Amino acid sequence: MARKRYVIQHAIPSADGSLTPMGTRAELVTGLATCNTGPDQPNGTVLYGPGIELVIAPGEDPVRQMEMAVTDDDIAWTIIHRMKKQFGWKFIDPESGRTF
Repeated sequence: MARKRYVIQHAIPSADGSLTPMGTRAELVTGLATCNTGPDQPNGTVLYGPGIELVIAPGEDPVRQMEMAVTDDDIAWTIIHRMKKQFGWKFIDPESGRTF
């Protein structure tokens, strides 16, 4: 089964129209730990959580966007809604262009 992919960005654009930083790598790893999501090794670029995998581009700090793969629809959406509310992020479906 193909994994559904999304792009995650900060919901509020910066004044100059560029992508608003979501935070430093360290801040994201610490914050996402409250959502039971984290890397399987120190300085890992893939963070694993309930039904999701988040990918941070190597060397990007501060982080301006991440890619998310939904690995289990049955449990992913609870954590996705929690991340949206807790961090103020938006999720973009690159296939349809829809944002939520």
